[in-house]
Amino acid sequence: MSTGSAEPISVEVAYARPDVQVILAVQVPRGATLQQAIDLSGVLRRFPEIDLKQNKVGVFGKLARLDAPLRAGDRVEIYRKLIADPKEVRKQRAAAGKRMKKGGGDLPPARDAG
Repeated sequence: MSTGSAEPISVEVAYARPDVQVILAVQVPRGATLQQAIDLSGVLRRFPEIDLKQNKVGVFGKLARLDAPLRAGDRVEIYRKLIADPKEVRKQRAAAGKRMKKGGGDLPPARDAG
């Protein structure tokens, strides 16, 4: 691997499911893309459900393209589709007459004052 005198850079590739989360350290050539880091990390072999045509990717929580160049220390994140849209869940709770207390969970039913 001859990239001139440029030293490789260290990046991380992160992926999470409800049952397992991984952050894989990867050495990539300077100027490598998100796609190259993902390929080199082995995450696609470990999690065959990842489809980069469907899953969005980003760097430190900000969406990015697969061909975007990386900088040393970047964390490439592969995002899963949400199982439920948080806004829709709140609408459903409201429609069911449930009230939320701070921190989650349901409040007990309101008592009549009188």
